[in-house]
Amino acid sequence: MADSNTQQQLSQIAKFSTLHPRPDGQTYAYGTAGFRLLGSLLDSVVFRVGLLAALRSRKLDGETIGVMITASHNPPDDNGVKLIDPQGEMLEATWEAYATKFANAETDDELTKEYLAVAESLNINLDSPANVVFARDTRASGPALVAALKDGLEAAAAEYADYRILTTPQLHYIVKCINTAKTATPYGHPSEQGYYEKLATAFQIVTKGKPKPHVITVDAANGVGGPKLKELARHIGSDYLDVNVVKDEIDAVEKLNYQCGADFVKTQQKLPLGLQPAPYELYASLDGDADRIVFYYVDDAKKFHLLDGDKIASLAAMFIRDLIALSGVDLQVGVVQTAYANGSSSKYLSDILQVPITVTPTGVKHLHHASQLFDVGVYFEANGHGTVLFSNSAMKALESFEAQNPGQQDAVATLLSLAALINQTVGDALSDLLLVIAILSHKAWGPSEWNLTYTDLPNRLVRVVVRDRTAFKTEDAERKLVEPKGLQAEIDALVKKYKSGRSFVRASGTEDAVRVYAEAATRLEADELAVKVSDLLKGL
Repeated sequence: MADSNTQQQLSQIAKFSTLHPRPDGQTYAYGTAGFRLLGSLLDSVVFRVGLLAALRSRKLDGETIGVMITASHNPPDDNGVKLIDPQGEMLEATWEAYATKFANAETDDELTKEYLAVAESLNINLDSPANVVFARDTRASGPALVAALKDGLEAAAAEYADYRILTTPQLHYIVKCINTAKTATPYGHPSEQGYYEKLATAFQIVTKGKPKPHVITVDAANGVGGPKLKELARHIGSDYLDVNVVKDEIDAVEKLNYQCGADFVKTQQKLPLGLQPAPYELYASLDGDADRIVFYYVDDAKKFHLLDGDKIASLAAMFIRDLIALSGVDLQVGVVQTAYANGSSSKYLSDILQVPITVTPTGVKHLHHASQLFDVGVYFEANGHGTVLFSNSAMKALESFEAQNPGQQDAVATLLSLAALINQTVGDALSDLLLVIAILSHKAWGPSEWNLTYTDLPNRLVRVVVRDRTAFKTEDAERKLVEPKGLQAEIDALVKKYKSGRSFVRASGTEDAVRVYAEAATRLEADELAVKVSDLLKGL
């Protein structure tokens, strides 16, 4: 380490840190979504994330790290910040502990000591280059948090670029593009424009010769996805796609995610406020930072039908499986689910499609990692967050395959274009929207035909307050309780009394509560099972 530069950085960190004091009595934890809470409590955290981003870049020989300021589907007063690693993936898990330590350092002196300790323990040369890019969503607290982030980056002597307002997946895309630009397989042009052009070109190729899809109405949750989807549609062109964007009041910041958006539609199982859909037309809702999407429609009786992440995963797996079979390329598609996946979707995938399934603990990082073990890995959480990953070996096999007939040639070309259409860095609502529209166009299906692939089992999710959530320990991808001892046997005994019954209990990651999930053959039975399992937890 260069001593003079080290001292200068430590001096700058101490100086800037006084401008961003840590609130008394507030503790922070970096989780799957990064740091996320009231925007008014994040100034010191975002400053310190700037320091960590610089260290992370230096540790990786100057590769570019991303920082996204967003709180996704949370209410407007919340905000958050998370780091993006060089391939557009989430921050390496071992660094989450450093983020938490930095955020909780009680004094400026303690912070500089933590900074130096991480640098020394990981042999990071503080004189080496650091490169960081960042963006934010549309929340009112965003500009002030960007200012705090810039102070952190300047204190740590990092080079940085401000991409201003983007969707979260757009920044993930840009980070990967920057870091692959000089490799044999560049991911794309590292700009917002490059993102639109890559997806638009791929969508045009995938849907060429197919009937133009019906207009789709998209609820943008009054978030950043609204203007970005309009721009993407403009690049695609009206000859290929008609999108009607609603709930796009980004200047009315208090309306962000209010009675609209993917999380509202999924959890409330109903339409966004004020939306009056025509029967059997396809509708979709994004969340506030456009990294998740759910679809839905109403029938003649105005009954609401949700097409969630399980339905998206099944549709994608079916289409890709069929294309692989037509292509003649020896590849395997697999699906990764969590315990929250509807039992009917798992049965459809394994019994009807005969596609292998892996079940992981809840959390995108687990799903993403497990998907990388397949040639083509499909993962979607039920909430609509997910993507499809094509392995490097799968891409090479497709690119080098010598087709024996036009059918094989078309199938291979479609698979390669799908790989370009899908944002493989992270779940991306805009990319996933195009993926679903393209598949439905190929199948000549409307939403009701898609929904007929399988019927969801009725299910219920209940929150139960407990004294100590850490007392609840699980195994088998969170589907079975190990502790408290004996509780799982009682749950199993209840489940046996219900046709198609299934239930599990897992601790919340953020509060002293547990989630009880139950499903059964009828709505009444699912509700009853959820209540009875919840009763077992009383007093614990």
